[in-house]
Amino acid sequence: MKRAVAALFGLLTLLFIGYLFHVSQEIERQSTLDEARPADVIVVLGAAQYRGRPSPVLQARLNHALLLYLRGLAPYMLTTGGSGGDPVFTESEVGRAYLAKRGVPSERIITEEGATTAQSLESAAETMHRMNLHSSIVVSDGYHIYRVKRLLESRGIRVYGSPRPEAGQRSAMQLRWLYFRQSIGFVLWQIGINI
Repeated sequence: MKRAVAALFGLLTLLFIGYLFHVSQEIERQSTLDEARPADVIVVLGAAQYRGRPSPVLQARLNHALLLYLRGLAPYMLTTGGSGGDPVFTESEVGRAYLAKRGVPSERIITEEGATTAQSLESAAETMHRMNLHSSIVVSDGYHIYRVKRLLESRGIRVYGSPRPEAGQRSAMQLRWLYFRQSIGFVLWQIGINI
């Protein structure tokens, strides 16, 4: 009996690891696809900010989203992200200020805060439904797009991914780790644990 239980546990473990690697491959495939096309809103995922100034990663995401906006692909922009421990600034408000300084009318910029990606996107989806916005272009780092798309799609939003251009070169090992880490986050979300 113990052998049967151990064999079953081993099989389930192998299946789970295999599923994580499958999701990692899907994340990798999605990470380089630019699906940008006309939509109702451009959603910019937050990243670190430093006392009111966007980090290089957040700035790259905002710049990419701004180019999409200037191309006329969406009439609204939505910035996300919480405080990350900052008592004054949030990533979403820093994003709003950055875009407004570059000519985006403030009434065209929506902000949503959340401590995690899932919380930010939950709020974003609710706001989009309230505003009758049904489609979005999601801007983030490539490795992040797959999970973000699935989170918004689960709330009935049509989503197109548009990863920001990579600034530096990451090694193949670093990329594999990012894909695998995102696959864990995705699987945790699937079983009801939001990170």
